[in-house]
Amino acid sequence: QIQLVESGGGSVQAGESLRLSCVGSGLNFGGSAMGWFRQAPGKEREAVSCINWSGSTTYYADLAKGRFTISRDNDKNAVYLQMNNLKPEDTATYFCAAAQSGACYRDRTYDYWGQGTQVTVSS
Repeated sequence: QIQLVESGGGSVQAGESLRLSCVGSGLNFGGSAMGWFRQAPGKEREAVSCINWSGSTTYYADLAKGRFTISRDNDKNAVYLQMNNLKPEDTATYFCAAAQSGACYRDRTYDYWGQGTQVTVSS
């Protein structure tokens, strides 16, 4: 069965950093575009970033530009989100997602989702 498992969330103070990890199993990880999303209580889920199958193409939402970096290690079936200079408005549950195809672009859809990891940033 295809699974995506996120880790690395936690509680930090504003200005600190976290690195989220997502490990996939049961899929052709090296052929899949991967994305990160987040959702705060009472708000819609929003795209944060994506990365294509090889890592040569990335996309960042405005909220992430200049602070977050997405990367992947296909040998480890893993995708990462480095989050620097965290702000209280970054507080949310963060999800990773995998697509059956390999391209990364704004508003692309995904086929598989993880359960999420909580990030809480205090002021």
